[in-house]
Amino acid sequence: MKTLHLVDPAVRDVIASLRTFDPEREPLETFRAQLLATYAQIAPPMPHAREEHWVPGEPKVRVLVYRPRNLPPSSGAIVYVHGGGFIAGVAEMTDATCLRLAEEHRALVVSVDYRLAPETPFPGPVEDCYAALRWVMKQAPSLGINPSRVVLMGHSAGGGLAAATALLHRDRRGAPLAGQVLIYPMLDARTGTADAPVDNPSIGEFGWTRSINRFAWRALRGSGPISSEREGHFSPSLASGLEALPPTFLAVGGVDLFLEEAVDYGLRLSRAGVPVEMHVYPGGIHGFDLFPTAIADRLASDLRDALARLLR
Repeated sequence: MKTLHLVDPAVRDVIASLRTFDPEREPLETFRAQLLATYAQIAPPMPHAREEHWVPGEPKVRVLVYRPRNLPPSSGAIVYVHGGGFIAGVAEMTDATCLRLAEEHRALVVSVDYRLAPETPFPGPVEDCYAALRWVMKQAPSLGINPSRVVLMGHSAGGGLAAATALLHRDRRGAPLAGQVLIYPMLDARTGTADAPVDNPSIGEFGWTRSINRFAWRALRGSGPISSEREGHFSPSLASGLEALPPTFLAVGGVDLFLEEAVDYGLRLSRAGVPVEMHVYPGGIHGFDLFPTAIADRLASDLRDALARLLR
């Protein structure tokens, strides 16, 4: 544990005792079951809080819709993408998060139950997210929302898919989005490999490691070729240009494996003329906001303020 001293002191003992999934020795189903169990322990699924819809896609895409009480007319909407490294998770595991977002911001929240790798490699997951976004924009009048007030949001792999969806939406000449909210996003397929632009020895020991990252990106890549035009839809850090993307809120922990790629992406967005709000939370491992700490509270406050501005 070479970097434990860099971890937030409030959770250092807990982090030291955590077991990390080993993709070389354990079946993927173990990781999937552990992830669902962790979220269920934090907040059990809330089926009464959501509506299920199937939106047009190839194949149809399942989404969960969360409405606040007394949704204001022409309100904003958040298209939310759950985490899980592209390889695990289901939309309902974040019921509590999505309902809270809906109530806090008096907005419609649409959570995408995208298909997982390796069963569905690229471009399946990002095309699912794009189909959900397209449905929200097209059905805005019947959903009771303003299509100019739609924000893409995701945590971890969900943040990576949200970023990729924003790029895909731009490249297919979609109407402007109000914003993208990327929470410790998984953006760069090179991280943890010999091709990584930087290998920072102070990050990535806890929460999400280099070996898991390599496994997850291999699963998403699959065996088919990826054209240069689609590299950014696969791995947003590989996009040749970030111009004309929506205003961005980006957050990452200071010892998260994704620190370098997240900060680099934020700087590239800024250089491309995109308004960026970027936060690095000292001592934060990947998923640090799942623990009740002061830095988790700061992220919650910063996120609340940012979403309020983007959804206005």
